[in-house]
Amino acid sequence: MRKLFIYIFLTLSTTAITAQINELGVFLGGSNYIGDVGPTDYIAPNNLAFGFIYKWNRSTRHSYRLSYTYAKIESADSKSDVPSRYLRDKSFKNYIHDFTLGLEFNFFEFNLHDSERAFTPYVFTGISYFIYNENFIPNKTEELDYRHSQFGIPMTVGIKTRLHRNFVLGAEIGARYTFTDNLDGSNPKNNNFDVYRFGNLNSNDWYVFTGITLTYTFGQNPCFCAN
Repeated sequence: MRKLFIYIFLTLSTTAITAQINELGVFLGGSNYIGDVGPTDYIAPNNLAFGFIYKWNRSTRHSYRLSYTYAKIESADSKSDVPSRYLRDKSFKNYIHDFTLGLEFNFFEFNLHDSERAFTPYVFTGISYFIYNENFIPNKTEELDYRHSQFGIPMTVGIKTRLHRNFVLGAEIGARYTFTDNLDGSNPKNNNFDVYRFGNLNSNDWYVFTGITLTYTFGQNPCFCAN
């Protein structure tokens, strides 16, 4: 799957570099997890998250976006306001390699070649593919970790503005709904670990990236008007 994302990135870059406005930059911020361990806050970054972003602007209102983000996620029942979780006192940590591809939509026209300052809120969604530790059993000496991968659905909202002629600054919150319930080790797939399962086994885990993006724009000035 990682090879597929790399192939798509190279294809988009080769096709777009002479015809559209491209953006290449970085993401820096924090990460948090939502699941069966610890506090139930939706946006509460407690670890560093960083990565890289590439955008292919197809028009002033939408662009294709490819990103890679690395983050540590962790949580502890001792920090929860839920009495049952606090008394259970479990904790965990995991490491996420997130590859995401999708479509970003601007609410306002965002023309990078206009002399006026550009500003717009935006939303983004698509498909995520992430690598993490599977079968992690919290607070046990018989931990059995191995790298596993799964898909997720990204849901991002943000705002962005052009700082200078070739730089765009953004601030965003991006949640990932995952198709696993075991980022926290609460629901290992191995039947030998049934005794260790806990929490809501019918609800999948989430992780959230909150931070800023800084991209550099390059490429020819496209004509977004109809001929």
